[in-house]
Amino acid sequence: MSTHNEMHLCFSSKSENESFARVAVAAFVSQLDPTMEELTEIKTVVSEAVTNAIIHGYENQEGMVNIHCIIKDTMVELIIEDEGVGIDDVELARQPLFTSKPELERSGMGFTIMENFMDQVEITSAPGKGTKVRLVKYIKSAEVTAH
Repeated sequence: MSTHNEMHLCFSSKSENESFARVAVAAFVSQLDPTMEELTEIKTVVSEAVTNAIIHGYENQEGMVNIHCIIKDTMVELIIEDEGVGIDDVELARQPLFTSKPELERSGMGFTIMENFMDQVEITSAPGKGTKVRLVKYIKSAEVTAH
């Protein structure tokens, strides 16, 4: 039996909305009954992607952040998008410890964390056009329950 569910979330690029996004996605994903570790990993990557959109994408200017979350069977797909400044060099931005905002004492580990916690990470970006981060995670505890 195949299950499919999805939700969309759109909010202002304000740092106080990062925790809202994290909790909203966690609540939605909880229907798969993930382990605490799986849920923590999802919340962490949402935090990282949303924070990147706010700080780097909009450079603390007003804009909107969009999250599209799809559940299909035991797979969670997250798409987090902004229409901000974009990334000049995605491959460079994916390097551990790279940050375009060293003055903010950013660690430069956001994409590395996403890659370690998720099964797939795709980053699409163009200068002046914004950034789209697609994250996929298979919920192992849901796979056990499904069989």
